[in-house]
Amino acid sequence: MALAAIAFSVTACARECAPTVTDGWVRMPPMSMPMLAGFGRIGNPCTAPLVIVGASSPSFAEVSLHETRIVDGVSRMRAVPELRIAPDDSATLKPGGLHLMLMQPHAPLKPGSRVVVEFALKDGGVLRGEFEVRKPGG
Repeated sequence: MALAAIAFSVTACARECAPTVTDGWVRMPPMSMPMLAGFGRIGNPCTAPLVIVGASSPSFAEVSLHETRIVDGVSRMRAVPELRIAPDDSATLKPGGLHLMLMQPHAPLKPGSRVVVEFALKDGGVLRGEFEVRKPGG
């Protein structure tokens, strides 16, 4: 009976602990281009680290996490193969910093439409987020 109670409480905790993707948006380029950028906030209210190891979307051929940094006075972008978010912390995806690169949309996107991005987690799970398409500067 004690083992059943422990299993139930772990399951209940797992259900209460749900990472979130909020304020998601995709910036449309000013002209037709094969790549877009995505931004938002990924929250981890859990007691264990959240480790993102990849991303995908049914709306794009390829999705990846990138980070822009100033190195020797030059802005450089690099792929981020793994994003670790500490317990009770968050990661902000924003212009000029950590962001999504969304390559080759499968169909034309319109301002106000929404796309789904799925983040692959190191533990085998998936975190889904919805991103609103916005005009540049919008």
